[in-house]
Amino acid sequence: MKNYLKHDEWCIIEEGFHREYNEITESVCSLGNGRMGQRGNFEETFTGKTLQGNYVAGVYYPDKTRVGWWKNGYPEYFAKVLNAANWIGIKVEIDHEELDLNLCEVHDFRRVLNMKEGYLERSFVATLPSGKQVKVATKRINSIVDDEAGAIRYAITPLNFDGRLVLTPFIDGDIKNKDANYDEKFWDEIHKETAFAEGYLELRTKKTGFHVLTGQKFELYQNGKVIDFQSFPKKAEKYVASQVQLDVIVGQETVLVKYACNLSSENYAVADLLPAAKAYLHRIAAKGFDKMLAEQADKWAAKWQINDIVIEGDVAAQQGIRFNIFQLNQTYTGEDARLNIGPKGFTGEKYGGSTYWDTEAYCIPFYLATADQQVARNLLVYRWKQLGRAIENAGKLGFKNGAALYPMVTMNGEECHNEWEITFEEIHRNGAIAYAIYDYINYTDDEAYLAEYGFEVLLGIARFWAQRVNWSAHKQQYVMLGVTGPNEYENNVNNNWYTSYIAVWCLKYTLEAAQKIKAIDEARYAELTDLLKLDESVEFAHFQDIIEKMYLPEDKTLGVYLQQDGFLDKELIQVKDLPASERPINQKWSWDRILRSCFIKQADVLQGIYFFEDDFDIETMRRNYDFYEPMTVHESSLSPCVHSIIAAKLGDKARSYEFYQRSARLDLDDYNNDTEDGCHITSMAGTWMSIVKGFGGMRVRNGQVYLAPFVPENWTSFSFKIRFRTNVINITTAATSVTLENLAGDEISIFVHGNPITLAAGAKVTTELLG
Repeated sequence: MKNYLKHDEWCIIEEGFHREYNEITESVCSLGNGRMGQRGNFEETFTGKTLQGNYVAGVYYPDKTRVGWWKNGYPEYFAKVLNAANWIGIKVEIDHEELDLNLCEVHDFRRVLNMKEGYLERSFVATLPSGKQVKVATKRINSIVDDEAGAIRYAITPLNFDGRLVLTPFIDGDIKNKDANYDEKFWDEIHKETAFAEGYLELRTKKTGFHVLTGQKFELYQNGKVIDFQSFPKKAEKYVASQVQLDVIVGQETVLVKYACNLSSENYAVADLLPAAKAYLHRIAAKGFDKMLAEQADKWAAKWQINDIVIEGDVAAQQGIRFNIFQLNQTYTGEDARLNIGPKGFTGEKYGGSTYWDTEAYCIPFYLATADQQVARNLLVYRWKQLGRAIENAGKLGFKNGAALYPMVTMNGEECHNEWEITFEEIHRNGAIAYAIYDYINYTDDEAYLAEYGFEVLLGIARFWAQRVNWSAHKQQYVMLGVTGPNEYENNVNNNWYTSYIAVWCLKYTLEAAQKIKAIDEARYAELTDLLKLDESVEFAHFQDIIEKMYLPEDKTLGVYLQQDGFLDKELIQVKDLPASERPINQKWSWDRILRSCFIKQADVLQGIYFFEDDFDIETMRRNYDFYEPMTVHESSLSPCVHSIIAAKLGDKARSYEFYQRSARLDLDDYNNDTEDGCHITSMAGTWMSIVKGFGGMRVRNGQVYLAPFVPENWTSFSFKIRFRTNVINITTAATSVTLENLAGDEISIFVHGNPITLAAGAKVTTELLG
């Protein structure tokens, strides 16, 4: 665990240059606007430890699968969000000496991510090898108002010399992904051109044929005023730049303001990219940096108005939750239904930036409660649009009759993950997609979604489960063989409890959905029956048979559900008994040793108990929690939040808070020694859930909001807002009271620890918390 970032309620602050952690800080200080983003790299040259990263949403490359032993059914490629042209670059030379913090003495270094207003700033004093000293101050935004643009203010001041300053703002497209399977570059140059203080570079991805045109335009200031200058164009392969030479004197600040845009053929006709980019840059340059910055602050203020969670009494916790919410809002805005939420967002390349089951299991609840209903609906429709591909994916594995297996990893609906134990076996992902449909309808009451889109997806998933199980003559029950559950430290196991339980639930929910549609719109149901070639008398009877006869492993003596057959044959060791030198085990142990151990990467049985808590009494939940939690190493970012929520339900406030902190500060403190690869974006929604569903105890049952709030021991109070259907409710919990305020919408009843409270429109009510 690292602890070098200063605790602050609204900012992420690095004081002093921590070279050894630079890639971590780059991840943490990433900027994005839902359309494009980049890591917190330096504008000037840096030859030290860095991972350059600029990304454009929806643009990817099908990198050829690299495996030692090809198996039938393997995807032919792994879809990767590409490292796109570097638009932030500004080469700085002082009397023929290049500014490079890796080769300088660095003083007064400060890097700040301002989450309240949405910008990254940096300042330092550098002593070059020649002894010349310069002071630099930078400020950068990825505009969420002009969401295909970014802007930089780069100020440099000589401290002990007069001399020649050469500034070369550039666009560099001659880049590659660090994780390229065959070390190849994925972009071809199509066009480049320069004009006075402008440059344009159009690249096209190999194979997929996406065009991205990156443009830059800049201006210079001295003594606070715009100055005239000569600009010398420079071109190379996949590179455009403009060089400016200036005479500077001690104490005189020179400011370069650089505007840039990334326009994609996803949003423009290819022939229109160049003229559109020129118009875009001229428009934002006319607006000016200060106005862009002010608009950015205003737009973020509007986001924080609904999304913020306020914690009194714990600065580290406050910083953690705001960081998580900030990154979620930078990654996905819901404005483009073609996009989804990659596990690393715009902060790194790992996981390919593609769509995983994380969206449905973790992110949907956040967007349901903090955004317009259409945002969550778009995420569901995204999967409906890919149903045909899910059916193709299942067909490649031998499934028939419209069975659908949604991919573990995808950009376009086609499976592109190439580890057999994941691609073929981690099929529980289907369950999360079905659960998200239930979650959305339960929260919004949008029953029409079932008939419009949802039932087609549910039936495809149910058909998969019905074919994936088999009848065991020995057990006289249905079994599910050869699977990997959420705990990826177990592969190819039989009868993973979570996978089997969610499969049964999917079958039940599909039957319930059919009855609901019949009752609401019998004509639409008949249309669906015909479209999907559904024979109720055969298929529904089979579904019901599986529901009634599914084998779910458990140990009645211990009173726990078994993660899978044979789990109790393992040596059951608690994590607390592992030497710290052997953690994390995924970096210290062989895979063979991990697979034979009892240690759990992330919530597995407990994932099911979290999803379906109303199916279990409190003591069953407690027994399973107390059995599995001590063996869980939490080496998946998705794990701590589930444990936090269950611990809160069980009244274990201390452990609930402990897991919240681990989730909230996972990247800020680099708990798992992997933040340098990028932040864990989708798990950040789990951090939000730890507060809202954990400490707030929020649930939606039968169309009503239930709360069971408590304040963690070292907090004074906390508050959050939720959108619920037509209402916006502010909930503030203190040690002995909870205050509810109906900020928008008509009268609503909310249950607090089981007691109904009626809130009239605009009303504010405070009630005591007992115990």
